[in-house]
Amino acid sequence: MECVLGLVGRDFAVVAADTSAVQSILVHKTDEDKVMVLDSHKLMGASGEPGDRVQFTEYIQKNLHLYQFRNTTPLSTAATANFTRGELATALRKNPYMVNVILGGYDKDVGASLYYIDYIATLHKIDKGAFGYGSYFCLSLMDKLYHPDMTVEEAIDLVDKCIKEIRLRLVVAPQNFVIKIVDKDGAREYARRELVGDNASASAGAAATAVAA
Repeated sequence: MECVLGLVGRDFAVVAADTSAVQSILVHKTDEDKVMVLDSHKLMGASGEPGDRVQFTEYIQKNLHLYQFRNTTPLSTAATANFTRGELATALRKNPYMVNVILGGYDKDVGASLYYIDYIATLHKIDKGAFGYGSYFCLSLMDKLYHPDMTVEEAIDLVDKCIKEIRLRLVVAPQNFVIKIVDKDGAREYARRELVGDNASASAGAAATAVAA
């Protein structure tokens, strides 16, 4: 029941994801970071099979570092998206990675940008997007509330609305989320949204009531 979402604002991009590590019906941990900082100005949110997700995101991160060491300049966000797409396309005909990616970055000459890359190597530049079961709720909210000139506060408010809707309406919903942002000052963690103790019980009760209704 993974959820990864992202959007582009005025001069920044936000990528958020749940932090649950799940296998079958078991939740093994609730602090798994699925949004990797690729370099100083790029974020990669990924969903999919845990082994593929970890191995592939680390592979992309290390290749970006290698390119920068060799050429003394980092890849742009667009070039990173195309490199990622190329690696998925190559693997698709050999040993496919079951990984879906939302890539956000900031370039001095372009500004903030966001890319959607799925496990069959489909690449699109987007303003907003989501993967996982949570996308059934997030995409409709984004269609209604998103606008290209959003401030950071407006973008985080929209992400919070998406998280609230996932917690309320998804039958087996992840409770904890991490939100990261990238802008001219770099890529960094912005906030975490966690349910603990009584809050988690109240949310579960509300969801059960909603299902019963």
